[in-house]
Amino acid sequence: MSLLTETVLFVFSLVALGYLAGLTGYLRPASGEGISDFAVSVAMPLLLFQTMVKADFHGVAPWPLWGAYFTAAAITWAAGHLVTTRIFGRDARAGVVGGVSSAYSNVVLLGAPFILGIFGPSGFEVLSLLVSVHLPVMMMASIVLFEMFGRGGGEHVHPQRVLRSFLRRMFINPLIIGILLGLAWRLSGVPLPSLVMRLVDALANTAGPVALFAMGLSLRRFGISGNVRPALALSALKLFLMPALVLAFVWLLGLPPLTAKVAVVVAALPSGINSYLIAVQFNTGQALASNQMTIATASAAVTTAFWLTIVLHVFG
Repeated sequence: MSLLTETVLFVFSLVALGYLAGLTGYLRPASGEGISDFAVSVAMPLLLFQTMVKADFHGVAPWPLWGAYFTAAAITWAAGHLVTTRIFGRDARAGVVGGVSSAYSNVVLLGAPFILGIFGPSGFEVLSLLVSVHLPVMMMASIVLFEMFGRGGGEHVHPQRVLRSFLRRMFINPLIIGILLGLAWRLSGVPLPSLVMRLVDALANTAGPVALFAMGLSLRRFGISGNVRPALALSALKLFLMPALVLAFVWLLGLPPLTAKVAVVVAALPSGINSYLIAVQFNTGQALASNQMTIATASAAVTTAFWLTIVLHVFG
């Protein structure tokens, strides 16, 4: 078994173990929520803090990376919206859910351990550049669209309300806090005390396995309940259209091989829980978002291996 195949199987096996723990009742649903909270609120922020403090970003071009990735995300989001509204006849609010489900990669719970396992710390440094912008950009897009469609579609967008909502959500987000604190400490030039570094390293090292296991528990909690055909269509957009677009853009822009590979693989990741949370906020499309997340994650065990093979062939 190749190292690449073994890493893919390892990552998705941890997700499967979490799913089985929930399916068999070995762990209660409340346990899954607690594990997820620990992963997102403690372990992952510390991993991002650790990366910001230690990372060497020399040679990584953030603007072409962000341009390639988010141009592909915007196109895929629009495609998901149109598929949901024009082909499956859902309303505009459900179209927003379809769009975000098609374009919002699971960059934290699945992406962080996956990229670390495949590309190591250097790959995670590239991922950190995406995470630092991915959350604010997708959050702002979701808030604006909620203003446009989530309040009945008849109201004007209020910039002050959008800005307040965005700033409130961004600066209470543990991942953003971890990134900002890490950058601030890095700029200060003060070395971390050895005890603090040991504590950060110990908790950060748990982030990958705990996040993957928690994700499996989450999938069991949401499950599949109707709306299978549109969920399959949106999963196809997420797992094939978006990484194909990113691949084309990073190739045209001539990004460095490692940066290009990470961007394509992140784009190929399935949707995360944020698409479901947005559906809950809109009070529409919950089953659609849940089904799409579950189907895409199950399919990603195969499709991510496919895209890894492609990027290794193209970029070496």
